[in-house]
Amino acid sequence: MMIARRERMLGILAVLFASVLWGSTGTAATFAPDVSPLAIGAVAMGLGGLLQALISAKGIIASRHRFLQHWRMLLTGALAVGIYPLAFYASMHLAGVTVGTVISIGSAPLLSALIEFSLDGQRLSRRWMTGAAIGVAGMILLCVAESAGHAATGQGSGVIAGIGLGLIAGLTYALYSWAARHLMQRGISSRAAMGATFGLGGILLMPVLFITGAPLLASLNNAAVGAYMALIPMFVGYVCFGYALARIPASMATTITLLEPAVAAVLAVLIVGERLPALGWTGIGLVVLCLIFITVPLKRRGPLAVSV
Repeated sequence: MMIARRERMLGILAVLFASVLWGSTGTAATFAPDVSPLAIGAVAMGLGGLLQALISAKGIIASRHRFLQHWRMLLTGALAVGIYPLAFYASMHLAGVTVGTVISIGSAPLLSALIEFSLDGQRLSRRWMTGAAIGVAGMILLCVAESAGHAATGQGSGVIAGIGLGLIAGLTYALYSWAARHLMQRGISSRAAMGATFGLGGILLMPVLFITGAPLLASLNNAAVGAYMALIPMFVGYVCFGYALARIPASMATTITLLEPAVAAVLAVLIVGERLPALGWTGIGLVVLCLIFITVPLKRRGPLAVSV
């Protein structure tokens, strides 16, 4: 029991660390304004995915027969990996760093829960649903606060398109998390499952990078942004995320990543210069409350204590 709790806590801490790294991506992308969001997404997830495959090559080769048995699950995850960064960075480009991150990451827990409920028959606890509701309420407040600011500057249509792309990003995020966890549950190590899923997704992104990536080589600054995105948030972040998926359910992992939009919002205010009204800060507070609610273990008071 103690080992299981420790593994669960390590998984939670790994997701929290990954979320902080991911929260920096929108702000980092603003330092290369002449690079398109498609190029940013392709270099970040594409090169990051290929690096994951490289360090996991031994495990991938050892598990090749299992991958062949479950190729549909692998392909599903890889396609989701290929779509996710394009939708995510385009969403931030159109709707702003905060709104794009809020919608993309904020919708993922609900979509992940829906996937697990409809495909796995997994029921979620009342505690998780309450925590998720608090987190989603925080996402809504953040989105409303930022959308009002964009509407005042006449950029409302961009926000709407960005929200739509953010929902696509949230769905694909939930889908590749679910697919990767299923591969792990079929006897494939977390490193091999993530390496194969993201490596194949990275290959799918290479044509996009080839077509759109020329500005990344136009200046040292643009190249540095691309290298940072690929190496730190995408490579290191997703290694941590894969570690976590082997220890906690995908629905819990995606819920914990609600920290990402809060980090993104704070960085956008402090570094990019985006303004966040009181309503937005209230939303961030609810996100933090959500994380505390779903991750801090309940203390049992006795034999009559009931887990939720």
